[in-house]
Formats: sequence, C-alpha cells, structure tokens
Amino acid sequence: MKSIKPILAGLLCSTLLLTGCVDQKAGASTEGPAVTGDGTIAATSIAVMQICQKLDLDLVGVPLSSLAEIPEQYSDATVIGSPMAPDMEILAQLSPEWVLSPSSLQSDLQPKYEAAGLKYGFLNLKTVFGMHKSIEDLGKLFHREAQADALVAEFETFIQEYRDSHQDKPKPTVLVLMGLPGSYVVATENSYAGSLVELAGATNVYAGTDQEFLNVNTEDMLKKDPDIILRTAHAMPDSVMKMFAEEFKTNDIWKHFSAVQNDQVYDLPPEYFGMSADFDYPEALKVLDGILFNDDLVTGGGK
Repeated sequence: MKSIKPILAGLLCSTLLLTGCVDQKAGASTEGPAVTGDGTIAATSIAVMQICQKLDLDLVGVPLSSLAEIPEQYSDATVIGSPMAPDMEILAQLSPEWVLSPSSLQSDLQPKYEAAGLKYGFLNLKTVFGMHKSIEDLGKLFHREAQADALVAEFETFIQEYRDSHQDKPKPTVLVLMGLPGSYVVATENSYAGSLVELAGATNVYAGTDQEFLNVNTEDMLKKDPDIILRTAHAMPDSVMKMFAEEFKTNDIWKHFSAVQNDQVYDLPPEYFGMSADFDYPEALKVLDGILFNDDLVTGGGK
C-alpha cells in the first residue's frame, strides 16, 4: 500500500506555511511566517482549540460553544465569540500573535482579520488528511514537532489498518444531506462528513465536484437513487433533525427512493459529523461501519 505522506503533501490549502494563508497584512511576506515560536494564540473554533491542546499550546482566546467544554488548561483564556463570528473587538484587545481558524471560514474571516491588523492562519479541517497536514505545519511553526509527529504517526497507522480491513467490503452508494435551520444541502466528498463516507469505502452519488456542498433538487437526487441516505446537521441539530423528519414525511417524492423504501435512512450523530475534522474520526468511522456494512457496532441513530 502506498504511503500516506504523499497524499498529505498533495492536499490543497491545508498548510499554514508557504500557501499565503499566513500573515497577509500589507507589506508582509506571504512566503512563510514572519514570527515563529509559541507566541500568543487565539483559536476561534472547538476543532482548532482541540488541535492546540494536543500540541500543548497555550491559548489566550477560545471559542464560545454549547457543544463542547473548554479544557481546564484554557480556563483562564478569554471567550472570543462563536466560530463563525468571533468578536473582533475582543480579539483586538487581546492582540494575539496568531489567530487560528478553519479554512472553511476563510472567505468570511480573512478580510476582518486583515482590517483589524491581526496575523492569522487557516487550517484545512475539511478532511482528516488535511487536519493532520495542518498539524504538521503547526508543529513546525510553534516548535511542537515531536507532538505533531506523534499525532501524524498515530493517524497513519490507524488509516493503514482501517483501509486494509476494508479492502473486501461492498461499496454502497450514499447520499449525504447536511441540514441547516430551515434548509439542507448535499455534502460531497470534499466536505468532512462526505470525506468520512468515502474513507469508509462507500460511493458518494455526488462525487466528482470540487465543491464541498451542492444545492440539488430532489428530482435529481431521485435519479441517483442511492442505497443509503445519511443526514447530519451543521448547527442546531435538534431542530434540524426535526426538519428532516418532517421533510421526509410530508414531501411525497422521498417515498420513491429505494433507501426510504428499504428503511436505509440514518441520522448521524452531530458530535462526530460536523463541519470540521477532529480527533473523533475513529468513532465516526465506527458509526459508518455499522450503517454501511451492518457491522456489530453502535450506529448513528434513528432511521
């Protein structure tokens, strides 16, 4: 089997170094970090905060979240607001040396960071591969190479063993729906949830695009006629899952899907299938194994 490292190295927009994702203030070089070392760091999302914790990095700013607790080691850090809308006034007062955020929010947050004169880095958390490439880069930037190398080595061992154990598994076709309050989109293999489905060995019926999410009408979904339909939530999971249940109950077209007729519609646990890769990926893959291959594992819940 091929080494994981070339795959990691080939990922786009996953690095903090040498990609122009760091220090784009006027007059600053984008060829690499202007400052290295621990510095002061603000993490704007739970996933980024967890990576910093694994790398034993101190944080002066942490995100506001109802889905995860702030670790004890960051109890003195300042809460800087939600991942999608960090409070720029608080960040300006903290004046961290680095603000670290997921790359999925780069188009929204980068102009704000630049306007505030903040140095920033965006981590590719769209896949577990991108996450571990970003971990490598952070290890170099903040002199945590040993911690980063250990995390990457653990990941490579897991992936090698996982792929070996799935070589002879069937490849069901899957439709992945990402719910938002009041609406939903199709998640491709370029999204985190979609990448996990692909890693598990299934075939995403909307593979082959460079986008993370697609707006697709149900008539087109029916033409794809997936074996399995997976539903997850971007935010407010309780209300989103209620929305999905109502949609599948009241929209007549869903009864024509083979997956619905065969009772193969599953709600994925949002703590494992959110917008950003995190260290719960082994548990997420166990959930998918139970759904996709009927393995004797805990699955993600209600059909």
